[in-house]
Amino acid sequence: MAIPTKVEVTEVGPRDGIQAEPNFIPTEEKIRLVNALIDAGVPRIEFSSFVSPRAVPQLADVAEVLKGVDRTKGTVLSALVPNARGAIRAAEAGVDEIIVFMSASESHNLKNVNRTVEESLVGFEEVARIMGDAGIPVHGAIATAFGCPFEGEVPVEQLGRIAQRYIDMGFQGIGLGDTTGMATPPRVTKNVRHLRGIMGEVPLGLHFHNTRGIGLCNVMAGLDEGVTHYDASFAGLGGCPFVPKASGNICTEDLVFLLHEMGIETGIDLRKLMSIANEVEQVIGRDLPGQVMKAGLLSDLHPMEDVKTAVG
Repeated sequence: MAIPTKVEVTEVGPRDGIQAEPNFIPTEEKIRLVNALIDAGVPRIEFSSFVSPRAVPQLADVAEVLKGVDRTKGTVLSALVPNARGAIRAAEAGVDEIIVFMSASESHNLKNVNRTVEESLVGFEEVARIMGDAGIPVHGAIATAFGCPFEGEVPVEQLGRIAQRYIDMGFQGIGLGDTTGMATPPRVTKNVRHLRGIMGEVPLGLHFHNTRGIGLCNVMAGLDEGVTHYDASFAGLGGCPFVPKASGNICTEDLVFLLHEMGIETGIDLRKLMSIANEVEQVIGRDLPGQVMKAGLLSDLHPMEDVKTAVG
């Protein structure tokens, strides 16, 4: 397929990036970062999750964050929802859309949400009814789509079964999550081609982590297959707490830099995004893995006198 000329990037840093941070990030800081992302032209932001505050204390202020965000500029504000109780809270708060999630592998789903795959799917039927009554779109994420740290490679047939159940429930988009960082370009190609025959016109998104250093290589494989929706996290922050040796998501600025250099439109102001990434690093209080935020753009040249001349 032809490589897309336009790609939609979803920023997941305000949820996936900060959820496991041990120090609570003040609500006003979260609001400021989300508003900065909106100002930078990010079209879709996964801003938080309506999960139990006891389970994820960092996201206990989800409703307050939504109230403080600028909703006048057309950015879609998405929230992760684990169950019917979360769906009710999301509907009451008035989110633009929700995302439900489960793992393709039984073992990781038990670790992550303490449910079997079938139990998760049955629970989503109630979520779909609640959000349907509220007129709020539902998207479905499939975690461990490219491999499970306990079971190994996940069969494409399992992904297809889950995707079909999502479609039957009326979900308006499906995302494959590389929760464990086990995706490789051949696995990306195989999974995308298998699901394309099942999903029809339902949009497919890809969510990669950079655990083994090939996150952007996997994006290239997705682009080769015509995929136009990608998740990323500012400064490369994030990582699943239920995956051994997990590291962060692919970095939003690095992804946007790659896309722009390929002539692919995103609608995002990359310099503003780089500034946000540096702010995130200060808020978190440690070095983060983003590269473009440190190196700058190709047009950022340096005076010769600032560099030593070789001797000898």
